[in-house]
Amino acid sequence: MKSKLAAILAAAVLSSGTLLFAQDVVHDVDKAAKDTAHATDKAAKDTGHATKVAAKDTAKGTEKAADKTADATKTAATKTGHATKTAAKATANGTEKAADKTADAVK
Repeated sequence: MKSKLAAILAAAVLSSGTLLFAQDVVHDVDKAAKDTAHATDKAAKDTGHATKVAAKDTAKGTEKAADKTADATKTAATKTGHATKTAAKATANGTEKAADKTADAVK
């Protein structure tokens, strides 16, 4: 009878040890899942913030580029207008001289 009782107690001790070990594993897995969720949440927030900052920087860069392009276009237009005006005057003077020479030759 003592041997049966000892076997039952041994089985109970082994079973409870396994049960406690299983509960410890469940606790560790739960903690790891919570830690992973926290890390993922933090990474998502950091990524969102970085994306927002990058978008603002890109917008500022685009705005500066547009301003510089507008200034360059205005400068080019002014220079082109001046060159056109100068060319028109030179053409007019040349045409006038040619007309005078033609008129003199015809007389």
